[in-house]
Amino acid sequence: MKYTLIGCGRIAANHIKAAKNNGLELAAVCDTVPENMESLLAGQGLSEDSSIRRYTDYKKMIEEVRPELAGIATESGLHAKIALFCIDHGVNCIIEKPIAMSMEDADEIVRRSEEKGVKVSACHQNRFNVAVQETRKALEAGRFGKLSHGSVHVRWNRNQNYYAQAPWRGKWACDGGALMNQCIHGIDLLRWMFGDEAEEVYGVTRQQFHPYLEAEDIGMAVVKFKNGAIATIEGTTNVYPQNLEETLYIFGETGTVKIGGKSTNNIDIWDFADETDKDSANKSLQEATSNVYGNGHTSLYADMIEAVQNDRRPYVDAAAGRNALEIVLAIYKSQKEGIPVKLPLKHFKSVDMTGEFDV
Repeated sequence: MKYTLIGCGRIAANHIKAAKNNGLELAAVCDTVPENMESLLAGQGLSEDSSIRRYTDYKKMIEEVRPELAGIATESGLHAKIALFCIDHGVNCIIEKPIAMSMEDADEIVRRSEEKGVKVSACHQNRFNVAVQETRKALEAGRFGKLSHGSVHVRWNRNQNYYAQAPWRGKWACDGGALMNQCIHGIDLLRWMFGDEAEEVYGVTRQQFHPYLEAEDIGMAVVKFKNGAIATIEGTTNVYPQNLEETLYIFGETGTVKIGGKSTNNIDIWDFADETDKDSANKSLQEATSNVYGNGHTSLYADMIEAVQNDRRPYVDAAAGRNALEIVLAIYKSQKEGIPVKLPLKHFKSVDMTGEFDV
């Protein structure tokens, strides 16, 4: 399967590794900064491969190379524009989170991809973590009973050096803040585990320690679900002195699970009323990861390739990306208006928050 990658920044290596692990034909890479392409390819031992074409214009690349699958890993503010171009040209795509920066764009990606029969996967790779998959199996088997409540905590550290690496970070038009960039993976897991049907969000955000950014460095929220469950969200880049944890709690009538680790990669608590001998393996499950991005990109790519070949929906489809974005934008809207926000959210975008933390 012919593959191209658009955007060669910090996360791009994970996409190239996933493509290689799945035997994709890397036909071309694209970045507006040629040095980024060369650095990425050199890091993957591909700099001498003359068959990999380099482009600074993604439109030209798509039209000339005509790939079957494209990875989109640019700055967040460009995701929707590039994705819609790919969809219109019949190119299946994997979109890094967030899938878009506005509800209008996210809904259009879902609508147009379905209309044109193009497969789109949102890159929420943590759904493939072993701890997450084991929890999902227990949930689908009804082992939790009626869900009571849950929470996600993304307690990380991002200093000024991180933001200086890419000037688009922390900008409303290009990125958003801690909730949009760092916490959206945890938000995706929370919404997915609690039945996807969120109905109301109340949130508060602040900018405490990063005055050089436009967006928030701490956000907290309460989410109500249609099934009666409630949940809390905490996402921050203010933890001193380094990343602490990304955890997901699920509390049910007959089950309690805490997924922990730096990136929801371990099971810290695994208790069920119908416990069997097989549960012992999950009580101390730990999945080794080399960084906070985890190991899920390879699995997500494998699923997407299979979805294209078998003409089925990807496991993490465009609607999943839209749903995670909706929670973040609802928190932003709630902060801006000071009231709970009813879902579905139809018209809101990150740039509507412009000036929110101006002194």
